[in-house]
Amino acid sequence: MIEINGITKKFGKTVSLDNVSTTFNRNDAIALMGANGAGKTTLIRLILGYYHPNSGNVRVNGMDPIKERIDILRHVSFVPQLPPPIKLSLNELIGYVSSSSGVKKEAIEHYAHEMELDLKPNMKKSFFTLSGGMKQKMLIAISLAKESDIMIYDEPTANLDPKARDNFYRLLKTREENKVALFVTHRIEEVKEIVNRQIYMDLGTIISDERV
Repeated sequence: MIEINGITKKFGKTVSLDNVSTTFNRNDAIALMGANGAGKTTLIRLILGYYHPNSGNVRVNGMDPIKERIDILRHVSFVPQLPPPIKLSLNELIGYVSSSSGVKKEAIEHYAHEMELDLKPNMKKSFFTLSGGMKQKMLIAISLAKESDIMIYDEPTANLDPKARDNFYRLLKTREENKVALFVTHRIEEVKEIVNRQIYMDLGTIISDERV
């Protein structure tokens, strides 16, 4: 579902990705690991069409993330490491996601409840003013409600307490079939029960790619 062919990405003289090639297939659940600066987030942003590669190409369901980004994003759920500075209230955010992506409000509310995010007293609050944990729970609820073919999580549990982490992985286990799930993580012990592939990156290259 995702093909990465000889990708090189530079920022000035710094090489973030160096001729990287790999394929993520349906039913792959991948832990993408490596030190800070290894190229993990750059790879994710190329898949999402945020960056243009210097050379090589990416294909997501056969489409170009740059030229066909809108079509690709319809099939992708993405939770970034740092929540975006959204100024909408939770009520407005849920309404926007529902109208723009066709996600049912009830589904978002269901997964928010499963993540133990108490929506009712917070619906008029700006997403921007919420705690880090509440923001992450909201973004996770939206990602699960979207029922995407491709699910990408960049350090999704960094702001979550242990119970919320357990809830997140419990919910993911029910939604793994016929999808690509990609987890950028430093906590392999958290995802080892749900991943079937571990990729290690260093200095912009893939140094190991193992089935587990």
